Amino acid sequence: MARPAIITFIKNPELGKAKTRLAATVGDERALAIYKELLRHTRETVQAVSGIDAFLFYSKFIDENDDWSNDFFTKKLQPEGDLGAKIIAAFTEVFKTNQPVIIVGSDCASLTSEILEDAISILKEKDFVIGPAIDGGYYLLGMNSFQPSVFQNIEWSTEQVFPQTVSKIEALKMNYGLLPTLSDIDFEEDWEEWGWAF
Repeated sequence: MARPAIITFIKNPELGKAKTRLAATVGDERALAIYKELLRHTRETVQAVSGIDAFLFYSKFIDENDDWSNDFFTKKLQPEGDLGAKIIAAFTEVFKTNQPVIIVGSDCASLTSEILEDAISILKEKDFVIGPAIDGGYYLLGMNSFQPSVFQNIEWSTEQVFPQTVSKIEALKMNYGLLPTLSDIDFEEDWEEWGWAF
């Protein structure tokens, strides 16, 4: 029986290229420090989930010597293209060996291992699971069978991502379960809300 998989998409943490909207108000160095803290949180959260295979997709290059365990995470490189094309390629690859498959980003400070476990449980009953983000996107999406259409013709980085995705699932005549609505960390006020300071 295939094991569940969790895909994590990250950007390689480079000064001046991490959390650019956040950096606009806090500066490049603090934005990078905040992003590294978000990466640590995401890494530890995924590692706390048992019975899964974990895949890590880097934006620029695979780092074999970073804090992400080479024993726990299968490391891959995101292909060229928009976010939808990158996600489709990742799901295509992981569905060859695993089912169901879930993707999470690295921007959600309130993500917990319990939420990830709930997502896996929901997929025992539903075709899809979605974790909505307050900004209109989502921090998690999982599915039992590969349906690339839910990533096509999406207005990424807008408040339309979640509603457009749901409408595509409904067009497939498939059902979905919802996780708690959480906040992504995109702006300074998002970070301040958590009271995490450097």
